[in-house]
Amino acid sequence: MNPISIFAIIGSILSFYALYVKWKAHDEKYKPLCDVKENISCTKAFTSRYGKLAALPNPLYGLFFYTLLFFLIDYAFYFGLIALPITIYLAYVSYVKQNNFCLVCNGIYLINILILIFSYL
Repeated sequence: MNPISIFAIIGSILSFYALYVKWKAHDEKYKPLCDVKENISCTKAFTSRYGKLAALPNPLYGLFFYTLLFFLIDYAFYFGLIALPITIYLAYVSYVKQNNFCLVCNGIYLINILILIFSYL
C-alpha cells in the first residue's frame, strides 16, 4: 500500500473521530480524549461556528474527501492542492481566532500536508 492510501485511511479515521466528538459534544458526561484543557480542545473547534460549512460539519467533508482520495489516488496532488488553502485557513482560525490547539485538527493538517508532499515526489 502506498503512503497516499495510508494517509487517506488515517485522514478518514481522524475525520470519523471528529464527527463522533461533534455528535457527542452535547452530552455533558462525555469528555473526549482530545480535550486536554481549555485552550487544547477539539470540542471547542468542532462545535464553533467554523466547525461547519453549509450546515454540514467539516468532518463529514473530510470523510468524503479522504474516501474520494483513496479511490482516485492518481489525482492525489490535486487533492493536496485543494486541501492546502483550507488547511491554512482552518489552522489560522484555530490558532488566532479561537486561541485553541486542536489535536485532531492538527493531525488532519499534517495528513493534508503529507498528501501534498508525497504526491509531488
